[in-house]
Amino acid sequence: MSLQVVFLGTAGSIPTPKRALPAIAIRRKDEIILFDCGEGAQRQMIQAGVSFHRKTKVFITHMHGDHVLGLPGIFQTMSLLDRKRKLEVYGPVGIEAFVEAVKETVQFILTFPLEVSEVKDAGIVCKDREYEVHATLANHVTIPCLAYALIEKPRPGKFCPERARCLQVPEGPLWSKLQHGSTVKLPDGRTVKPEEVMGPPRPGRKIVYTGDTRLSEGLIEFAKNADLLIHDATFDDELRERALEDGHSTPTQAAETAREAKAKRLVLTHISSRYKDPSLLLEQARKVFPCVDVAEDFMKIDLALLDT
Repeated sequence: MSLQVVFLGTAGSIPTPKRALPAIAIRRKDEIILFDCGEGAQRQMIQAGVSFHRKTKVFITHMHGDHVLGLPGIFQTMSLLDRKRKLEVYGPVGIEAFVEAVKETVQFILTFPLEVSEVKDAGIVCKDREYEVHATLANHVTIPCLAYALIEKPRPGKFCPERARCLQVPEGPLWSKLQHGSTVKLPDGRTVKPEEVMGPPRPGRKIVYTGDTRLSEGLIEFAKNADLLIHDATFDDELRERALEDGHSTPTQAAETAREAKAKRLVLTHISSRYKDPSLLLEQARKVFPCVDVAEDFMKIDLALLDT
């Protein structure tokens, strides 16, 4: 089952002709998971072919305008398209008041249920049958900011037909039950447990999005063994002091986080409008961590499930 990450907006605080404001869509089965929702996100969704009707959750990192002002447009576009499914929005303290202000002052009628949840503590903020979304506090200095991790739950291990045959389990429905985690009773009265014919559980995938942040020991632990780390890299290394002052990171700092966290892949985003050519950022990061890219609008990454 593939999982696709679509970068809808990769700019810093100001959009550019090539970069929209921050928004990342994750396509997982029939669901859309959005991290941040900068102004114009609904147009980017249209351009990328991201559905407005699927099951959708939105996770806002912080209440700076470049990360949240796209929500009103999403609400209106979904309503004009007569969405009926519930929309879930998660974010820091203040997100509820923001959404209420939009509903009270902007003249449109929601056609769908809207559920808004404020994230007040680190930990699990959303549980689904197959995954969880965790949050922790990033280090943005100027305003409370969350980082999020989408973590899939472990999958059952591989089924071993040879073991099942050795235990004289008849092929057919009993094999299926064992593969789905149920103990079965054989015709001779014996019972066979799934762990007798299945390999060890296989880990799911982990995607971490830092939002805006300075270098943070807490984020290194939060991003441990991530399949994909999406990290703030607003300023190049020569502007390290500016990054520190504004609560952002440089490419080298992002790469150090990826290296220490033992992440598999790093993508730099939230790129300042001063960088028409981001190759400098890429060059700086690759000196520390080789598997890195600079995000571009509409870039897509497919994370396949490993069969190990």
